[in-house]
Formats: sequence, structure tokens, C-alpha cells
Amino acid sequence: MAQAILLVGGFGTRLMPLTGTVPKPMLPIAGLPVTEHQLAMAKRAGITSLVLATSYLSEVFIPYFGDGSKWGMKLQYAVEEEPLGTGGAIRNAAQLLNKSESIVIFNGDVLSSHDLSKQIKMHESLGADVTMHLTHVADARAFGCVPIDDEGRVTAFLEKMEKPVTNTINAGCYVFNPLIIDSIPEGKVVSVEREIFPQLVANGQAIYGMVDDSYWLDIGTPKALLQSSVDLVRGLANPGALEGIPLVHRSAEYIAHEGAVVEPGAIVTGGSAIGRGAHVGVGALVDGSIVSEGATVMPGAKIRNCFVAAHSTVASQLDVEDSFISNDEVVSLLPL
Repeated sequence: MAQAILLVGGFGTRLMPLTGTVPKPMLPIAGLPVTEHQLAMAKRAGITSLVLATSYLSEVFIPYFGDGSKWGMKLQYAVEEEPLGTGGAIRNAAQLLNKSESIVIFNGDVLSSHDLSKQIKMHESLGADVTMHLTHVADARAFGCVPIDDEGRVTAFLEKMEKPVTNTINAGCYVFNPLIIDSIPEGKVVSVEREIFPQLVANGQAIYGMVDDSYWLDIGTPKALLQSSVDLVRGLANPGALEGIPLVHRSAEYIAHEGAVVEPGAIVTGGSAIGRGAHVGVGALVDGSIVSEGATVMPGAKIRNCFVAAHSTVASQLDVEDSFISNDEVVSLLPL
């Protein structure tokens, strides 16, 4: 049995202005917070004990997720007074977990549908120190490259480079032997990607990679966040978190959550998500967009590839695309 840490303490700088008042893990995709989709993935793999490692706007998590009983999980919270980096956050959060079981680390920047159960089994059957999920990308220049040998053992952990030696990249989900986490300095800012992993490889530790090219997306930009929502609505990404959620409409064109109203004559398409209690007026167009909880799209308004903040109003005369919309501002999300 494994347990998990979900790293949700980042500032979400690349997602501004969406993250001005809402931390990235609480932004809605397909009408549910990013974190809820990750909890669903953990639950599918049999994980029932999980720590949320938080810092930025940490106070918004507890009212929503509580003790986790709603999801059949035990949730705990490790709040950093000052951000500790990925390695420091893992070390801090692991103090709340059982040191006799493998610990899965989820990156809050990632939406993945890979086979986590298989990754955990591989890790434990090999007696590995760390087993990481790897995936292939067409252009690896923006990612850390992770070459492996014929047995799946990691041979190097390389930072971003202009001419990558492989298109196999670190996909941001790891299974750790707890003893490795205990070796991370406590209370210090440490990067697991830049410091811990390269050192483990250099030391000859048993670091393995499981290649799985299932759906995977870094959701750290507005364009990617919108795309992830569309992909969940259309079933390209695993939409398991939506099972059992009250919906008033579900199709490949859009989903609408409990209490949402889409008036006759409105066109909602492109994998859009309409949040709880939101309202789309007569003659409005919503295409490939996220309309957050309690928001109103007035009659005749037209939005394409937009993010509408919770409880905001989209004015009737508005005709925009690639924008963040709240009550007092319309901000272009270009370049995406």
C-alpha cells in the first residue's frame, strides 16, 4: 500500500492573472479544482492517505477538501511558512506519513492519466530508491531530459537544453523509498529535480523510470489549463473525478454542473465547462472556455478560449477570445 504527497505550494506565476486570488491547484478544469482530479487519480491507484504540501494561499484548501472523507481518503496538510522548493516540501510533508510504506509524489502542475498502479508495482518489485514517470514529447527543449538504459534505470538527469539527447522527459510523478526522503535536508530550500535526483544518479542509487505515453500535460500556462479542461470534457484525459458528480449536461461539446443554466438559443461548444450555479444567457456563445462557479454570461455575449472568474459577469456586448474575464477586467491571455 502506498501513500502520497501532492505538491500544491507554488505561486502559479505563469498562470497570472488567473492565480491572483485563487491558487493554481484550486483553479477549475472541467468544473472541478485541479487538485480534485489528482485526488481521483490517487484513489484509482489505491492511495487513501495523502498530504497536501501547501504554502501560497493555503487557507483555501481546507474548507474545500477538509479531512478527505468525502473522497474516502485521509487528507492532511503540511503548510510551509516559507516556500521550501520541491525537495524541502517533500521532506516537510513526509513527517506526517508512515515511513514503512512507499510514498508517491504528485506535482501540482501536471494532469496525467498514466498507470500509477503499474508505477508503484514496478517500484516495489525492483526495490528501487525512486521510480519516476517518464513520457515522450515532440520537443524536449522546455523539459528536463531523462535517459534510461535497457533495464529502465536512469543514467542521467539533465536540465533543459537546446539540443536534447532524448525526448524522454521527467513527467513529474515519483515513487520514493521513504529512506531517500529522510536524506533530504530538513527546513532548507531544496529542489528535487535540480539537486536531489542528479546527486542520487551520481551516487549510483537505484533510480528507475517507467515510460508511459498516456495523456499528460503541464498545465502551468493559461493555454494549457484551458486545454486540459477541454480534454477532460471530451474524454481525452481520464475524467474519473467527474463520476458521481451531479451534472445537468454532459457531452463532448460541454458539461454543466449542478445548478447551471444554459438558456435556449445559447451555443456552448468546443469542450467548454460551465461551473455550478453559472448562467449562460439567450444567444450567448461559449466556445472552448471555462465559466467558473456562479458566473454569468449575459445574453448575446461571445467568448472563445476564455477563462471567466467565479461569480463574474460577462457583459452582453463583449466579443472576445483568449482572455481572462472578471467583473472589473478583461485581460488578454496572449501570447499563450
